[in-house]
Amino acid sequence: MYRVGVDVGGTYTDLVAIDDAGRVTLSKEPSTPQDQSIGVMNGLGQVAKLLGLTLEELLQQTERIVHGTTAATNALLERKGAKVGLLTTAGHRDVLEMREGLKPERYNLRLARPHALVPRHLRLGVRERLRPDGSVEQSLDQASLDDAITVLKQAEVTAVAVCYLHSYRDGRHECITREALAQALPEVHVCLSSEVLPQIKEYERVSTTVVNAYVSPILGRYLSQLEGSLRTSGYVGTVLIMLSHGGIAPITEAIRLAAGTVLSGPAGGVSGARHAASLAGIRDLIPLDMGGTSSDISLIVDGQAALATDRRIANERIALPSLDIVTLGSGGGSIARAVRGGLLQVGPESAGAQPGPACYGLGGWEATVTDASLVLGYLDPDNFLGGRTRLNQAAAEAALGRLGAKLGIDGVAAAEGVHRVVNTQMAEGVRLATVRRGVDP
Repeated sequence: MYRVGVDVGGTYTDLVAIDDAGRVTLSKEPSTPQDQSIGVMNGLGQVAKLLGLTLEELLQQTERIVHGTTAATNALLERKGAKVGLLTTAGHRDVLEMREGLKPERYNLRLARPHALVPRHLRLGVRERLRPDGSVEQSLDQASLDDAITVLKQAEVTAVAVCYLHSYRDGRHECITREALAQALPEVHVCLSSEVLPQIKEYERVSTTVVNAYVSPILGRYLSQLEGSLRTSGYVGTVLIMLSHGGIAPITEAIRLAAGTVLSGPAGGVSGARHAASLAGIRDLIPLDMGGTSSDISLIVDGQAALATDRRIANERIALPSLDIVTLGSGGGSIARAVRGGLLQVGPESAGAQPGPACYGLGGWEATVTDASLVLGYLDPDNFLGGRTRLNQAAAEAALGRLGAKLGIDGVAAAEGVHRVVNTQMAEGVRLATVRRGVDP
């Protein structure tokens, strides 16, 4: 019997199959953003081919599939999640924007105000109030709720976060709201703060629930398609999803608590790095996992990875337990652009797998980190993916040339600039994971 591990990134999908004797088979396939389950099934087909089996034979002999995904991570980093509405207690709709009243850089007078995942016109107050002990101060006003739902319906939201004051003590008003939303907006995904994060601290609860609503439809659509494809191909075993804290959960639970998968892929990387280091007798290390869309940096001290409950991913607070990982919107596919003032910006937007970097020859024309690496000679164009793919050197040079023209430099200088910027971002990530936590790297 086989055990299969799958890691879907924004650019590539990696698979590993291990048999009862411990033999390992690896495969790497381009991710398919339009339907990531296609990339997974392609990868499984490649693994089956390497083992001399058909896809159906491989899946029939597989007892377990463990899946780490960056679907939620990348949706949050690239701001490509659901269109979310927020229903909250009247007078509290600006909690999401006010946050905790503190700036991350309090002495930076020019710090731009972060944009909330839910715009103000979709953050709606509903007349109701619970006391801190859970008793009812004001019953849920049905007319107020109906008015708010009408606004969300007209705005055509695809997900709704419901976060009432003190609902962590009693979620009755949120449950009534969910029933009303199910009748008026049956296709809309609904998340209740009393189920996502039933604990004190209003901002953390609201922010976490909004993130959950933002990424849950994206994750749910992907995992449902994947499960259907696996069943059609004959797989009858369990599909387990890696969670941000390093544990695993079945698909239904992962979709319900989608915010808990925002660090799914990176959590698998930390677990793998920890195991590999333990085999080599190394107990202190800084794992750095650079993918096509994002990079993840963590810290393992004395063989243990730290957990955190105050994570910020893409400047959004997620108060669910997770491994303490610093995530940067920089990867091999990160797009380099000239921005206002003649400055060079790398990321957070990624070219992904399709069209991908210009050097892939799939229609991409913007310069990326991978294009810069090719132009500078760090990549062999004839031996990419073990020789399965050839990179287009001319396309990479043309993309960097266009970028350089906007910056007033040549293409090679632009490529060097891209590398300096992305390396600086990586170094800052290492500092965030170590020095700013009181650890000397």
